[in-house]
Amino acid sequence: MNDTRLDAFHKEVQRVLQFLATEYGKLQTGRANPALIEHVSVEAYGQSQPLRNVAGISVPDARTIVVQPWDRTIMQAVEKALQQANLGTSPVNDGTVIRLNLPQMNEERRLQLTKVVHQLAEEARISVRKSRQDIHDSIKAEKDEDVKETLMEALQKAVDDANAKVAEAAKKKEEEVMKV
Repeated sequence: MNDTRLDAFHKEVQRVLQFLATEYGKLQTGRANPALIEHVSVEAYGQSQPLRNVAGISVPDARTIVVQPWDRTIMQAVEKALQQANLGTSPVNDGTVIRLNLPQMNEERRLQLTKVVHQLAEEARISVRKSRQDIHDSIKAEKDEDVKETLMEALQKAVDDANAKVAEAAKKKEEEVMKV
């Protein structure tokens, strides 16, 4: 059954899942990944902008991220932003590029990250529940009992699907974090 309320719910679920994927991408999993730093805010040209807009980011090996600003005049600003990003490593500026050597993940850090993974998944489930409640309330006002019942069933199925996707993403990320 096509209903604008259900369509709105599906769009909200997609937004929540996209946000969850973005947040999971920011978590360090033992391998260098540009997503760890591309969102870092750099003060350049009189405004704050994401690092990916002012520099090239590459990963030459599993432990190193190389940042090459497109304009050397902002090298200091990029280095300062990376220091303030609290990545657990110090940037090394050689005048041309900035290298980030990521530390080896220990068991304690992996367990901390799994807690963060579960916390982000729970926040996603809460967002889905809030969205479900809004749609549920609007469906309750429906006059036709058959339509109301059909919409409620469709909404519940969509909620179950969304929660399954959140759980799957969390499980996948937890496995990635715990892999040595």
